[in-house]
Amino acid sequence: MAGPGLRVLFCGINPGLWSAATGHHFARPGNRFWPVLHASGFTPRRFAPWEERELLGLGLGITNVVPRASARADELAREEYVAGGRALAERVGQWRPDWLAVVGVTAYRAAFDDRKARIGPQERTFGATRVWVLPNPSGLNAHWTAAGMAEEYGRLRAEACGT
Repeated sequence: MAGPGLRVLFCGINPGLWSAATGHHFARPGNRFWPVLHASGFTPRRFAPWEERELLGLGLGITNVVPRASARADELAREEYVAGGRALAERVGQWRPDWLAVVGVTAYRAAFDDRKARIGPQERTFGATRVWVLPNPSGLNAHWTAAGMAEEYGRLRAEACGT
């Protein structure tokens, strides 16, 4: 659910089984993406996963690094991340969003062979597209609270949207 003209292209790791079954990104009820997206100021209200197309009107889109669904991201092979990173770089080159926001530092590190990456803006660019790594909103990510995630997502929003 993306295309040309985006301010921010959010990139999940891969579809969870629930997301694959419903056909919508970040669809599992415990996933914090949609509440955090709203709390950070990216959306005027909390969207439901089935409303994801409305993000396009806000200059936002969603894709994944790896297309294969799994119950957990740790079920993915390194080769899947690397191949997914190459495919993502091609999509970004085609769509040219202002920002690529990868949600999950571990996925970013694996897909782009950048072991030193941290949450926040990255030095890497894809042409004119800048990169920001965000915390993974999965309910399995206990290192980050929803409030902490909203703050980090809000930093990206301020940079990407000028507010």
